Amino acid sequence: MAVTHPTDVRNGVANYVVDLIDNGGAGSIVFQDATQNDSDIATLAFSNPAFGSAANGIATAATITDDTNCHAGTVGKFTVFSGAGDSCFTGSVTATGGGGDIILSSTSIGEGDTISISSLTYEAPN
Repeated sequence: MAVTHPTDVRNGVANYVVDLIDNGGAGSIVFQDATQNDSDIATLAFSNPAFGSAANGIATAATITDDTNCHAGTVGKFTVFSGAGDSCFTGSVTATGGGGDIILSSTSIGEGDTISISSLTYEAPN
């Protein structure tokens, strides 16, 4: 039998994780090129607070500011940092249909391109 958590525990876990992003001010999400030693391609700023309160173990991000001057590369992963610069969590990035933690319309980014996030959620484990 797998370990499961009741909704109030999942809400607590989700709130704890996303509240870390606000430590030290507004946090950021950095998209990285997994083929180029994790070099940074884009940095998008979270609002402060970054996420609203969790419901059913899921917290939804507030507005995230676009990066309108990206570096060229192929996005393969992301890292979320607190306002103090501490890593909060990481995940995979794929193009549509790839099943990544974050889905972009294309992972191939040109110099000066824009990356935007229209919606983002964090879900605590069941």
